[in-house]
Amino acid sequence: MPDTRFFQKSPALNLRDLLGAIGVPTTENLPDKMISDVAGLDDAGADQISFLDNKRYLPALANTQAGAVVLEQQYVERLPEHVIPIVSETPYRTFALISQYFYPSGTVDPYVSPDAAIDPTATIGAGCRIEAGAVVSANAEIGDNCYIGPNAVIDNAVKLGADSHVGAGAYLGFCLVGNRANIHPGVRIGTRGFGFAMDRKGHIDVPQLGRVVIGDGVEIGANTTIDRGMGPDTEIGDFTKIDNLVQIGHNVKIGKACVIVAMTGIAGSTVLEDYVVCAAQSGIAGHLRIGKGAQIAAKAGVMKNLAAGEKVGGVPAVPLNQWLREHVFINKLMRKKERKDG
Repeated sequence: MPDTRFFQKSPALNLRDLLGAIGVPTTENLPDKMISDVAGLDDAGADQISFLDNKRYLPALANTQAGAVVLEQQYVERLPEHVIPIVSETPYRTFALISQYFYPSGTVDPYVSPDAAIDPTATIGAGCRIEAGAVVSANAEIGDNCYIGPNAVIDNAVKLGADSHVGAGAYLGFCLVGNRANIHPGVRIGTRGFGFAMDRKGHIDVPQLGRVVIGDGVEIGANTTIDRGMGPDTEIGDFTKIDNLVQIGHNVKIGKACVIVAMTGIAGSTVLEDYVVCAAQSGIAGHLRIGKGAQIAAKAGVMKNLAAGEKVGGVPAVPLNQWLREHVFINKLMRKKERKDG
């Protein structure tokens, strides 16, 4: 059970009403059942709902005590008799929506701390909460129902869209941020791009005169940094998810609904088209184009353009199947050498 000191839970709801609230069609013969919470297959009780999205958890499904389980049609016959099946083509998505009902995010209790520093020229929307030590600078615009955490800084003229959350100690400068942003603690947005003219007499900084423009529904993980553009803007598309400790260089363009996993680095002026996935610790060189829906494996180093839908791995990155074959081949050579040396 989630610790209610940290998470506020919605009240129990009849299963039919719960499914209706998240837009899942129901059947007339759906039993009358009160659901009070969500839980894993192993932990769920008779008044809780769980899900199955991976067949490796079929043993847990066979023994679950949950009152209802969201799952694909092909697994319904494996349910214990007492469990109500909720059939979904996307069980994890359906379960996520159910979880959001019980544990809604983004609820703001309006309050402005007297220890926050808010410039008189700043605009603060209705229903905002601004914690102690936060700074909202001159001409900044904060939309309705936003949360600004302790010691966060909203710098001059920054625009933050409605229903956004800015975590403790984050910095937002030189940026325009859309609605429903979720910016985690320690994020740095709009810092100076790493641009300079190299010279043995001393490297000369090139003024970074662009902005960071962020779409709606974007999440940016803790301690991620996004540099502002040199002249063109750095751009992050709608609904993109960025994990912790990611570095995004100046002038980078990231499309909509991309997923950038922890410790990825994207060098300046590279373009990621829509729906690209970069796994953990991957790196992408500058001035490249990564096609729509491309997937980059963990720790891969991308040094050339990728076509739409291409899957790559390794350093330098090659087609994923080739990388896997090379890995198997090297392992065989190593084992052969070990047998010879032994």
